Amino acid sequence: MREPTTSTRVAVGPQGRLVVPAEIRRELGLTPGDTLIATVEDGRLVLQKRETVLRRLRQRFAHIPAGVSLADELIAERRAESRRED
Repeated sequence: MREPTTSTRVAVGPQGRLVVPAEIRRELGLTPGDTLIATVEDGRLVLQKRETVLRRLRQRFAHIPAGVSLADELIAERRAESRRED
């Protein structure tokens, strides 16, 4: 696991709000209006820029040819399984 380059104490406000300190916003290139994706991983809160998550997903599925629908393939697979069970 990578060591954090910046570490700062952040308090949770009365409405559950967090303020990302300026130093961390600068390091991550966060600007007003950016959308962050919040996930829980191994008991940790992880915030990632939406664009970062989308880029990683696009890279993960880049090997799938254009025009191929994974949803359609999954539906067809489920229907075939259902026919086999009947």
